[in-house]
Amino acid sequence: MIDSLIHAYTPFLIWVGIGLLGSRLIPDSFLKWLGNGLYWVGVPLQILVLARHTDLSHGFVIPGVAVGVLLLSLILALLIWQVLQWLKNQKQQPDLPNSDLAVDIPLMQASLGSFILAAILGNTGFVGLTLTQVLTSPKNNDWAVLFSVTNNVIGTYGIAVLIASYFGKSKINTQWWTQLRDLVTVPSLWTFFLGVSTQFVPLPAVIESGLEQAVWVVIAFALLLVGLRLGTITGWKSLKIASIASVLKVFVVPVLVGLGATFFGVTGEERLVLVLMSGTPTGLSVLILAEVYDLDRNLLASSIALTFIGLFMALPLWLIWFS
Repeated sequence: MIDSLIHAYTPFLIWVGIGLLGSRLIPDSFLKWLGNGLYWVGVPLQILVLARHTDLSHGFVIPGVAVGVLLLSLILALLIWQVLQWLKNQKQQPDLPNSDLAVDIPLMQASLGSFILAAILGNTGFVGLTLTQVLTSPKNNDWAVLFSVTNNVIGTYGIAVLIASYFGKSKINTQWWTQLRDLVTVPSLWTFFLGVSTQFVPLPAVIESGLEQAVWVVIAFALLLVGLRLGTITGWKSLKIASIASVLKVFVVPVLVGLGATFFGVTGEERLVLVLMSGTPTGLSVLILAEVYDLDRNLLASSIALTFIGLFMALPLWLIWFS
């Protein structure tokens, strides 16, 4: 297990660390350029290469699991928010003793929307695929790819946009056809179908090897961007409520997914893939949604940082319990 953890932590410590160290020196324009480059070229290329080796014999099982994890996280986030609201109301009652569990949570709709997004939207494209490629054998990459594509299409460009537009304070009126356009123009979706449709098209060994090496270059740049973005986080005003969303994201939901997989007879590396993908840190895309729909930026930024810290703590547990 020690060797597995070293392999998992090494790329994070190197590239995220470099990003953190250089975050104060790199202009914001470079971050936007790098983010757009990864969105339009890097991650689609990664998906293309992995999809060429993806086994589709599982049908809709893995996409169904990915959607189920999104809905499970959404329900738990709403329930926890209601409990926190109740504790806050109890704390404000003059004739009742203050509860140590009561948390000073904001009452704004934007904060509720941000809390939900922090709890449900994972970084499956950058972090999830990196972890599964390092910690599991290549034969299980197909589960990770299907999970990631489903999470990006339905989670990021479907459920997350609807939540952000509903709870956000922005007056932007996003029409349904705009959301549909954003959905069908997701580059990773098209390269996934391209990769699957060309599985039986042989490529020269040099090109095949070059594509496989390009995947690791994409991973390095993606983790570098994570470090650069983490280094720009300045607001920690919502640390308490963000810590609750983070525990739900990287601890509670993965445990439930692992136990559920065990109940249905899924064990070994397949179960570990589901746990890793369901417990990835909060995705950087929530910061984009926060800007567009005027959500609680401090809460989301704090959640991203805390979930990355939580991931390092959770990995040994997942390897012990679910590998």
